[in-house]
Amino acid sequence: MFSTLFWKDRLRASGIHLAISLGMAALAAMLVFAVWYPYPYREISGGRELFLIVVTVDVILGPLITLTVFNRAKPKVKLRRDLVVVVLVQLAALAYGLWTVAVARPVHLVFEYDRFRVVHAVDVPPELMGRLPPEVEAFPLRGPTLLALRPFHDGNEQAQATLAALEGVQLSSRPDLWQPYPLARQRVLDVAKPVVSLKQRFADHAGEIDVAAARIGRQSETLVYLPMVGRKAAWTVFLDSSSAEVLTFMPLDSF
Repeated sequence: MFSTLFWKDRLRASGIHLAISLGMAALAAMLVFAVWYPYPYREISGGRELFLIVVTVDVILGPLITLTVFNRAKPKVKLRRDLVVVVLVQLAALAYGLWTVAVARPVHLVFEYDRFRVVHAVDVPPELMGRLPPEVEAFPLRGPTLLALRPFHDGNEQAQATLAALEGVQLSSRPDLWQPYPLARQRVLDVAKPVVSLKQRFADHAGEIDVAAARIGRQSETLVYLPMVGRKAAWTVFLDSSSAEVLTFMPLDSF
């Protein structure tokens, strides 16, 4: 029979490993949710679910393996080797998990002629990267940036881009069409609609719309809106009616 001390040592070692793992998970969460998937992208791009799967498996398995292998009866060299292997395996799993989250992260919120669309790193066709405008960063690590699609040069370019979109390459994912958002402010304002009309369309959500406006210190009469397409859902973007500045978001499908 195993002694009480035997299990006490194992549980203590596993508990220490769990505490360290939780600390590492907290640091990883700060990176993921404060930088890569800030609000609202953690909701519409699936960042929360993906991160929780990765971290939960990593945090649970590491301490469980330590609980299994820790035994003071082992020679110190062998015990140290076993623990080092466990830590290295756990770090490798965490690094792979974070890499997976990074590849799926949102990199741009793009104005796509009559809507906004969230573009993720995995969405961007590598073969078009050579046509990326020099003033645009393709895969920012500091969180999603705001971009717009430039007007088509001619009907032929529009037809080719539309055909590619039908084949699965969204217009907003094409680096050759990207341009800085300020260049499209007037086009944004031309197609945006008053938030007052949104309240009329969705009378049941009028109170929520007013609350969303109040959170940013604005009246709904001073705002316009456009729909936003994410990986998981369609939301609404609230904009300043004069500058087209993106002010806030609301989980309402306004298409």
